[in-house]
Amino acid sequence: MVDCQRHKFKIPDSVSYLNCAYMSPFLKKIEKVGHRAVSKKCLPFEITGDDFFENTSKLKVLFSKLVSIPDYNNVAIIPATSYGIATVTNNIVLNKGEEIIVVDEQFPSNIYSWQNVVNKHQGKLINIAKPKALKNRGKLWNKSILEAINSNTRVVAIPIVHWSDGTLFDIEAIRKKTKENNALLIIDGTQSIGALPFSVSEIQPDALICSGYKWLLGPYSIGLAYFSDELCKGNPIEENWINRKNSHNFANLVNYESDYQPKAGKFNVGEMSNFTLTPMLLESIKQLLDWKPERIQEYTKYISEKAIRKLKRLGCFIENEKYRAAHLFGIYLPEKTDLNALKKELSKQKVYVSFRGNAVRVSPHLYNTKMDFEKLVKCFITVLKK
Repeated sequence: MVDCQRHKFKIPDSVSYLNCAYMSPFLKKIEKVGHRAVSKKCLPFEITGDDFFENTSKLKVLFSKLVSIPDYNNVAIIPATSYGIATVTNNIVLNKGEEIIVVDEQFPSNIYSWQNVVNKHQGKLINIAKPKALKNRGKLWNKSILEAINSNTRVVAIPIVHWSDGTLFDIEAIRKKTKENNALLIIDGTQSIGALPFSVSEIQPDALICSGYKWLLGPYSIGLAYFSDELCKGNPIEENWINRKNSHNFANLVNYESDYQPKAGKFNVGEMSNFTLTPMLLESIKQLLDWKPERIQEYTKYISEKAIRKLKRLGCFIENEKYRAAHLFGIYLPEKTDLNALKKELSKQKVYVSFRGNAVRVSPHLYNTKMDFEKLVKCFITVLKK
């Protein structure tokens, strides 16, 4: 198991930042990479034609290693999850009455485009509600998803873990059921990729879409997406010079090209080279490859398991570990808990979490320790014992 890596971040000792699912902190070395990248723009004559392509190619290669993508040409650089989802929906046509399956309280960026698709083609958006009862909640939710997939299902658009409480969806079983019914599987990996092991080669989703500023430890406004060979036959949502064949040849750009870059190269966002953000995300993924997502899971489980037992004894509900992630989980409070009092106590003790739906969302990383969780539990004790 990897050791605590707090020394590689600038988080003050007085702060317990249990909120990586909101936004990750930069590593110290990523901050330095960003500073160097910004300074380079002060001398634009030093930016060469190769700078438009080298780092982006390296970034795609490293992301492919992180999630086991056989061909890095299936990776596109995107500015946000919504851009990746829009790229998919731009290339989907529903027959009247065909269904797109999503899950309850899914993140909006993975909902709005699907709403547009079903409205345009007179399809149906099927929302799989989370069970009202807390007992066996994750198991029952997964069962409902699998039962909903049928011959009328065109797409299942789902995260690997639910963004609000870390519920873990059985992507392997869902992929099997979608294949049996010739349905697409579109995965939002924003709250999992980088901290939870995942293999494109094994699962074979039709798309895997990730923002970079959470578990990839990168900057805001840049992300990565895998698109299957079949989806790569589709059309981009924008036309830009760098996505066209032979765009490396600056002198020849006025000879307009009808062909695109290979595979997902056509789906790259305009100005994908981003000389500031790209090298930062590149460096953060290097670090994740060194740490390994499976070891991040091991570590976050190790530092949180004692606190979870204590919180359950206080009357809180936390999903069984088989149906939740270790790096992101929700704490459901006992009835009549004074939520405002809890928020004030957490703020007073400098414990940072998120409140999502009915859950207190906790999302640790390698910069956290058992002491952070002890502080969290003390805040709950202070409020719940009153």
